[in-house]
Amino acid sequence: MNLEQIKELIKVLEDSSLTTIEIEDNEQKVKLFKESKIAEVAAQPVQVAEPAQQLQEIEVEAVPAQAEEVTQTINAPMVGTFYKSPSPDKGPYVNVGDKVSADSIVCILEAMKLFNEIQAEVAGEIVEILVEDGQMVEYGQPLFKVK
Repeated sequence: MNLEQIKELIKVLEDSSLTTIEIEDNEQKVKLFKESKIAEVAAQPVQVAEPAQQLQEIEVEAVPAQAEEVTQTINAPMVGTFYKSPSPDKGPYVNVGDKVSADSIVCILEAMKLFNEIQAEVAGEIVEILVEDGQMVEYGQPLFKVK
């Protein structure tokens, strides 16, 4: 590789978003790299003190805190189809207002033709059912609110 080819590679590197170019032939190995522009931007000082100070100086009218009910959620431990009862001809595992313990079965999630009984894992009263029967749910999606 001659000097002109190396200069051409340098220009390509400077004009592109690449950070590294490495070329190797039988006789030579050339590796060119540059610091990313992201690092350069991050290295520049950021002035956030003034806006933060201005925000602190704004007077905020105090709003009386209302007593909120503390609720927990029962979340889907997997992706699947939500069923509130063990079969279409039987009643739901739980209804709004029902008390549950940590080991209470609250629903079934069908995943890959396997029906998985889901336990509450929290104790309390069901205050809201957040999904519909037969609805697909994602991992971690809230299914029930419990207080």
